[in-house]
Amino acid sequence: MDVVVVGGGVAGLSAALTLARARRSVLVVDSGEPRNAPASGVHGFLSRDGLPPGELLRAGREEVTGYGGQIVPDLVTGACRAGGRFVVVTGSGRSYGARRLLVTTGLVDELPDVPGLRERWGRDVLHCPYCHGWEVRDTPIGVLATGPGAAHQALLFRQWSPDVTLFLHTAGDPTEEQWEQLAARGVAVVDGEVVGLDVNDDRLCGVRLASGTCVPVRALAVGPRFEARSAVLSDLGVASVEHPLGVGHHVESDANGFTGVAGVWVAGNVTDLMAGVAVAAASGVQAATAVNADLVAADTAAALARRRAPRPQEAFSPASEAAACERVLGERRHGIETVLSPGRRSGG
Repeated sequence: MDVVVVGGGVAGLSAALTLARARRSVLVVDSGEPRNAPASGVHGFLSRDGLPPGELLRAGREEVTGYGGQIVPDLVTGACRAGGRFVVVTGSGRSYGARRLLVTTGLVDELPDVPGLRERWGRDVLHCPYCHGWEVRDTPIGVLATGPGAAHQALLFRQWSPDVTLFLHTAGDPTEEQWEQLAARGVAVVDGEVVGLDVNDDRLCGVRLASGTCVPVRALAVGPRFEARSAVLSDLGVASVEHPLGVGHHVESDANGFTGVAGVWVAGNVTDLMAGVAVAAASGVQAATAVNADLVAADTAAALARRRAPRPQEAFSPASEAAACERVLGERRHGIETVLSPGRRSGG
């Protein structure tokens, strides 16, 4: 196998499709836990806007296998280097070897510890205005402060609704400049800890405070902590690090997804915590082209080494037979010359 792709989300399938079209043997191992599974649709992805996430992945799998790629439903539990190749081990006890490894395992959203958030995540509890803003436009939107970026998030959602409330919750107060910005845009600010949600007929209708007050909202934006699913890389010397923005951990890589460890690439949310579906798909293509270029370089180097290596002469090749005939004729000519030389003539 040329490449094993760990993770069958949009980034992994885009990479696998590119590699399969490049006539590489590629295997995708996917645990079937896409981050956007709770969402009703993928948004902002040109020509596929609103398509359910599962449908997008199903179509992607069909395209990959249509070009000869393989997809295995399993969970990769470890990876190691063995004799210049990589071996990944799965939860079912299987192992797969490949020349290169591409990890597209995504991330986990760690939500604030407020009862009810997880159950409504991806529906009316959300974080990205570009993914969900249109669907909650012109409704009362709450923003749950979990860090210094909360004021910015509230100002973003103000683009989609004139009714935005920032709940300070357990975060600190905004800066003086942020207070002015929020006031200028008409964003309400509510102090006090959020202790739960009010839900009616499976729809969010309010945020409950520790004081007992309930503030009506139809959507609640939160800022989760993003944690890359990078455990599979740890045995290869690749560890996740704190993101420069302080929003979680990610795997560092260059623009092509190269980790700095020979033969190991990453793509999608495991390295780019902010990437939406379209960006994740593009990063998979980018990483795949880099992996293929690396394999082309390796194939070329191996071909050059074979070309330059001394070749043992074949026992019965046309060239060896010609050389043998030339030796025999030479020996015969030498023998005749020896017999006819003056010093060896007999008689008087």
